[in-house]
Amino acid sequence: MSASAILLILTLLPQLLAAQQPHYDGRKKQLEYPGPGRELGEPADVTEVRIGYFGPGDHTHPLAGDMWLAAQMALEEANAEGGYRGLPFRLLAVWSENPWEGGDRDLVRLVYNEKVWAIVGGIDGASTHLAEQITAKSRLALVNPASTDKTVSYAFVPWVFSIPPGDHIQAPVLCAAVKEALASPNARFAMISAVDHDSQLAMAEFRSLLAKQGIVPSFHVQVRSINQEIAEAAEKIAAFNPSAILVVAGAVDSANLVLALRKAGSKATVYGSCTMGRRIFLETAGQEAEGVIFPVLGNPSPDYNSFSKRFSSRSGHAPDFTAIYTYDAVRLVVEAIRRSGLNRALIRDAIRDLSGWQGTSGKIEWDPVGQNVAPVWLGSYRRGKIQVLIDHR
Repeated sequence: MSASAILLILTLLPQLLAAQQPHYDGRKKQLEYPGPGRELGEPADVTEVRIGYFGPGDHTHPLAGDMWLAAQMALEEANAEGGYRGLPFRLLAVWSENPWEGGDRDLVRLVYNEKVWAIVGGIDGASTHLAEQITAKSRLALVNPASTDKTVSYAFVPWVFSIPPGDHIQAPVLCAAVKEALASPNARFAMISAVDHDSQLAMAEFRSLLAKQGIVPSFHVQVRSINQEIAEAAEKIAAFNPSAILVVAGAVDSANLVLALRKAGSKATVYGSCTMGRRIFLETAGQEAEGVIFPVLGNPSPDYNSFSKRFSSRSGHAPDFTAIYTYDAVRLVVEAIRRSGLNRALIRDAIRDLSGWQGTSGKIEWDPVGQNVAPVWLGSYRRGKIQVLIDHR
């Protein structure tokens, strides 16, 4: 290449770089549904307004029973208010303990045979992704009350709305606390995580942000939900003698890991994901839940105390964040149906337009891809109750 050509390239290089378009980020573009359906009128033969629920329809279910009770309460209250133009709302639940080998079939039946107008569910990230695939094809609104997996919204399906703030919203709060705990030059940091879908994605989010802050664990163990594996991992971590441990797993596994760490003699401060805010975590961990630090979801509205009393009178205990979000999810769908009428596309539009709606869990505000951007704060258990440590409201 001649010297004149090189000189020309160097002269034009700043202009060429300036002309380059920035990397496209679909998360910042408002998702829309431009297709058909809004022109359809209401069916004339409707005797009840059916809402689908993808989760165990059993209030005694150990992990999701409170969610079902909260959903029922929301629907009962909606019907007491007059239902939809005098028609009763009805909640139809389908579930399989292995959703990919039965739950998908039942959910398809619910969508096409039972002709529900929207779906609330699932109970975790994996089941919510399954529901997402079905609702995307059937053009039916899905409101997620439990999963914090941000990729539920990042699939860019305009029919999906997630109420729990995602792991990416929780990460800055949690990681800031871990970083502060490791300020001492002699501080040691370890991590334990489970291998299930939700735990792996949450850990990836937390670990990425910690790495950007220059924090890399000296020890990281992954475990399955097996008591022997959990005990062995806890002994390895305790022998390392860290001052801070990040535990990322489901509610029950997190509790068992905390129990195992304490049994192995670890005195480290334990940090965890929002699953530590579940009732079943506290019940399983017992006294060892004291002092664990985790992101607290929800910013209770003035209606929370009334709902909590009603819920407690029926269940014998206060609702955790998944029950509160499920209650809000059903109430949100009911409100959208009342505003839009019985039209799936218009119900989806109404849910989107309800951004800023004040739920029992606080203000629900959608980002461009349908993820609630409500803030979170840091909390810990003190005498068996969650106490706010850092308030970000």
